[in-house]
Parts: sequence; C-alpha cells; structure tokens
Amino acid sequence: MSPASRARPKRKRRPPNPYTGWAKRLARTRPGLVPFVLDRLAELHGHQTWERRLDPTSELVLTILTQSTADVNAEHGFEALRRAYPSGGPVERHVPGKGWGGAGLPDGAAPDWYAVEHAPYPELVEVIRPAGLPFAKAKAIQASLEAIRAARGDYSLEFLGELPALEARDWLDAIPGIGVKTASVVLLFSFGMPLLPVDRHVERVAHRVGLLPKKATVAEAHDYFLAMLEPNQMHEAHVNLIHHGRAVCHARRPNHDACPLLPRCRFVDPKAP
Repeated sequence: MSPASRARPKRKRRPPNPYTGWAKRLARTRPGLVPFVLDRLAELHGHQTWERRLDPTSELVLTILTQSTADVNAEHGFEALRRAYPSGGPVERHVPGKGWGGAGLPDGAAPDWYAVEHAPYPELVEVIRPAGLPFAKAKAIQASLEAIRAARGDYSLEFLGELPALEARDWLDAIPGIGVKTASVVLLFSFGMPLLPVDRHVERVAHRVGLLPKKATVAEAHDYFLAMLEPNQMHEAHVNLIHHGRAVCHARRPNHDACPLLPRCRFVDPKAP
C-alpha cells in the first residue's frame, strides 16, 4: 500500500435513515398494509380531489386558530378577524372538504394583515377569543406576520409554491410558533404539495393500525409518512385518515363495527397481520 493510499481518510458511512428503514420493515413484516389502509378508507369515505382552500397566509392564520380547539371555533375566530380588520381585497372561497371539522368559512376577503400585525395585543386577544386560547394564538399570529413581512417585505406566501416541498416546509417551520404540522397544512391545501399533516386524529388512527412505530412523535410521523406514501397519495390519505379519526376511530369508544381496518388493526388485535 502506497503512503498516499494510507493517508487517504476513510469515508464516513451515512447513518441509516430511520424513516425509509421503517417503511422497508413495514413492507417486509406486514406486507400490503399501506395499500390496504388507503384502499379501505377510500371505499368508506370516498376518493378525495384536491382543491385550493385559501391563500397561504389566510391558511396559515386559520391553522393557528385551529390549534387545540374545534374547527368551528377557528372559523368564528377567523370571521372575527375579517370583521375587525377588513382589507377590501379579493373575495376568497373556503372549500374545506371532508377532512375539515367545521361548516366552512363564508366567502370573504382576507383580513388586513398589516392591521392584524400592528393591532394592540389586548385588542387582538378579544377579537379572536371565540377560537379559544386567545393569548397564545394572538401572540403566534402577530409573530408569524412580523416574521413573514421582515423576510419578504409583505405578507404574501405565494412564493412558497415555487419551492420544493421540503424546502418550503423548512422555511415555514423556521418561523417561531409554526411547527411541521402547521407548515404541512398550509403547503398541502394552498399548493397541493406532497406532504401529510399529522394531527391527533391522523396520529391516533396510524398508531392503532400500526402504520407508525409505537414511540414515533407527531413531528417524526410526518417524515414516516413521506417514506411510506407516494406523492400522489398524500392528500387523500390525510383527508381520509383525519375524517376516519373523527367519524369512526374515536379516542374513546371507537366504533369497531363501522371500521374497515378492523382485520389489520393492532389496537384490536396486537397480532393482527
């Protein structure tokens, strides 16, 4: 061996990717589970067609308002923002689809985001009180709008639609108070990006069936789904999983008789195939 070859540093092996590793293990130990879940949910809840809901800034603020409350309460909070800080901008139509837990917003313009950002904090708290947790949400909304304006010079997030999905997700996730779930919601429903937001309903169904490792956190679950699903499966999988969690796979007293996933559900049978 020559001195040059002896001096050459060894290449470090990349650590194994836990998400792709899990997807391969799942395919090996429980073959066909992923298509089984997707197909059975589609048979029960229907196939879902993506349609843009709101502009991404409105989607972001509405998603913040949904945190730890019912979607119908978030609707009331967003409508209150429209009334308190009218923009006179173009009318938006909210097309929530089956995965949404409220009635859907009435047609209306987005709020004046400059006015929302610069509103006195106690005033904004009272405006969005119908959404619940108004102190934390008012702080998160104003901080997010400030960060977007500081980075971009305005409040538009339309530029995210030109970025790769994970790059766009990282950009939003870097804003304090916006996590992976909120970022994924905005990008999926505003641009149709291949991301699967994981809320408590999605997480509950996925853990019970065994799609996710037992110790996987909600944040990690997003990347497990990216490894398990094809891009064109993300939207329908999210909508049907979240709807199934609301309608059938309840946190308490799930309706097993109505669940098409029962034959392979490890919540019911720990040894299910």
